[in-house]
Amino acid sequence: MYKSQSLKKYLDDLAAKLPAPGGGSAAAFCAAMGAALISMVVNFTLGKPQYAKYEHELKDILHKSESLRQEFLRLTDLDVVVYKSKNTRDALNTPFMVARLCFEGMKLCPALIKKGNVNLISDVAVAGALLEGAFTSAYFNVEINLKTLNDRKLAQAIRKELNQKGRLIRRIRLDTEEKVGTIIRG
Repeated sequence: MYKSQSLKKYLDDLAAKLPAPGGGSAAAFCAAMGAALISMVVNFTLGKPQYAKYEHELKDILHKSESLRQEFLRLTDLDVVVYKSKNTRDALNTPFMVARLCFEGMKLCPALIKKGNVNLISDVAVAGALLEGAFTSAYFNVEINLKTLNDRKLAQAIRKELNQKGRLIRRIRLDTEEKVGTIIRG
């Protein structure tokens, strides 16, 4: 279980000539970092008088980002387990879940542009970039597993969902980056 080991151990194993961890696990870990940054922004915002009117919403965002962070960590390890199991359905489901959850994480970013501590505004953009990168990485892991799935109807439904979410994630990330850039350049 990598979630209870050092970052160095995980990265050493990721770089080694080992079958797992690989891209699916790395996608989940990247997503966990994105969710962690969302939590950090909220934690640095809560309790600040100028953001008091957003406190309830910020606590809700924090609850969601922390739930996502924990789930992404679980999926970081689960991807290693399912890869070793050679079960195509499990190998498909794990990155598919990562992709779906990246979408949920990305939806938290826009509110933080206005309601998050402005001193951490760049971290909102970084969170968005990490979540989009994780989504794209998970997408490719889904695609490679769909090649061996003997269910065209399911494969088509999965591709349709991921293509829709992918367009929305890119739109949110671009919008987030544009607004954050405007704030930074002031």
